[in-house]
Amino acid sequence: MRDLAGDANFLTPAALIGDQTRARILLALLDDRALPMTMLAAESGVAPSTVSSHLSQLVEGGLLTVRSQGRHRYYSLASTEVAAALEALARLAPPFTPRSLRSGTRARSLRLARTCYDHLAGHLGVSVMRALIDRKVLTGGDGVHDLDRSVRDRLSAPGWDLTYEVTELGWTVLAEVGVEPPRTDRPLVRYCVDWTEQRHHLAGAVGAALLERLLEIGWVVRVRGSRVIQVPDKGAQGLREWLGVEMEDLRTRAAV
Repeated sequence: MRDLAGDANFLTPAALIGDQTRARILLALLDDRALPMTMLAAESGVAPSTVSSHLSQLVEGGLLTVRSQGRHRYYSLASTEVAAALEALARLAPPFTPRSLRSGTRARSLRLARTCYDHLAGHLGVSVMRALIDRKVLTGGDGVHDLDRSVRDRLSAPGWDLTYEVTELGWTVLAEVGVEPPRTDRPLVRYCVDWTEQRHHLAGAVGAALLERLLEIGWVVRVRGSRVIQVPDKGAQGLREWLGVEMEDLRTRAAV
């Protein structure tokens, strides 16, 4: 941990995130994709000439990385720590008051299902995690964030207090939808404390592999230019049959 009275100059990232245009850029990239400047300009609602300056500041400030592919430059979040900081700020922000039907619908959609970097979050992510624990796929915790017992865990941030593992039975259950043990040096199972509700959602290599597989088989669909995840009828049926997750119940909860 850095000494806040010493070398942790949080004013620099705070100033970068605090600008409305730059905040919109960062939120547009919170689903772990790399996007070109033209799409980020549309997402932030400013001209490409204006967004270019903001992107340069974010890259120089260490919040974004950029890589060239052909004639285009693609921007993405610099690290999982940046994603975690944005999720934490979302929890600290005042309650969102929709100014239009469209914005109200988007807020409900984010509560229902969204990406948190490269894994599922929101009511859907929490429910999947809970179902995996109930089916003995995961062991090591109960999926609940307990304020009285937490040591390092905080709302809207990666979890540290518990160590979840996939059981032998768990790999069999995950294989039912085509998720195999990832070959990676990355931790297999991590978790985040979801800001939608005080429970855990699945992160780590297994969380990323599960989201990727659900996208491949069409059980979930990304909404272009957004972190929102939609679940078509095919996915709702699949999640019900596989884990007992009821999308209608989740949609009702998200609407409250």
